[in-house]
Amino acid sequence: MAKITALYADENGEIFFAAGMAGAARLGGETAPLTEDMLIPLPDSADLMFLPERTAVGYDKKGTLTPLPGRAVSAILPAGYTRLLLPAFQKEKGASMLPLFGYTAVALRKGKLYAAALYTDKNDKWDPMKYNTRALKRHVREMKKRFPNNRLIAHLANCSLEWHCCTAQNLFYHRWEAGVPVSPVCNANCLGCISLQPAECCPSPQSRITFRPTAEEVTELSVYHLSEAPDAIVSFGQGCEGEPSLAADTIAESIRAVRAKTDKGQININTNAGYTEGIKKIVDAGLDTMRVSIISAKDESYQAYYRAGYALENVKASIRYALEHGVYVSLNLLYFPGFNDRPEELAAWKDFFRELPVQMIQVRNLNLDPDVFLNIMPSSHTRPIGAKSFLRALHESFPSINIGSFSHFVK
Repeated sequence: MAKITALYADENGEIFFAAGMAGAARLGGETAPLTEDMLIPLPDSADLMFLPERTAVGYDKKGTLTPLPGRAVSAILPAGYTRLLLPAFQKEKGASMLPLFGYTAVALRKGKLYAAALYTDKNDKWDPMKYNTRALKRHVREMKKRFPNNRLIAHLANCSLEWHCCTAQNLFYHRWEAGVPVSPVCNANCLGCISLQPAECCPSPQSRITFRPTAEEVTELSVYHLSEAPDAIVSFGQGCEGEPSLAADTIAESIRAVRAKTDKGQININTNAGYTEGIKKIVDAGLDTMRVSIISAKDESYQAYYRAGYALENVKASIRYALEHGVYVSLNLLYFPGFNDRPEELAAWKDFFRELPVQMIQVRNLNLDPDVFLNIMPSSHTRPIGAKSFLRALHESFPSINIGSFSHFVK
């Protein structure tokens, strides 16, 4: 048996190991054998799934990449883990686009499952065991009674019970970071948007908010959460909405109203930061922290993914303004093995951080079909250096920037 053995699955989802066949993985568009230095034991809270219309592959004793008698298998990692490699497979002709998940190479080693991943950040608050508990439905009922006229409660209840959103559930558990969606519209058309996809594409994993909350509705929930919850954060800009800064007037009004009633907790926005005038209003109202979704510091690469009605320079202007006004800024770096770790992408990031010394980089696995992503993004003639080398280079060049995966409570 190979030291690292390939896996495959049948149509019922049952997983098998391919005796004598070495595991394979992809870095960008290139396939190579899996190596021990890229693997960690599969995390307990990871999921496994097979990839429809994609044949599993492995390396035979001669080192030839060979199809296996079943579907490719992928690990879906919990938050806090960064994937290093993609699953290898042969795509069938006319295969449909894969659902929006972060597909990670997985194989058998020493009789156990291993994934090509790196443990990036520890935060027990995001342990899956702390969510979807038996008490959740009771908490939802109690909140609906407490705020009978607040439309956000019904929306977030659905996010909690139907889509299992952790930040929505935190509002009902009355703890930590609670999401408060505000905007049904967006100024970008992200390739991997999780709340709105073209009908001919693939299903979005959650539905977008369909109304515009009032400042009073936002204030009511925010004051409730910030006043008493431990390590309380209210966050605008959730997966169930568009771009929150497009509701800047509502957010700014609610921030001022909240801070007139309590100085506790932290007010955060998750944003693409493309609408600088809106970001300025929100910062001026008293924003504490800002997390900016971003995939590249190169204009061409940025636009290829976000397909936005603004430019990367607008994003930089928003970050600069926030930093100058004392806001703690982190980047939500959408990571794809074989793309972000291209030498030209790394060089652009170094220029970016010299200009804009943000406090944190949150590395997040990009949830998207690998082939769809690579077909859309600019091609490259350079070899990627790998996630470990990419993150090490950033840390060595900018040791003051915290590199992790989670939003942390900033005291």
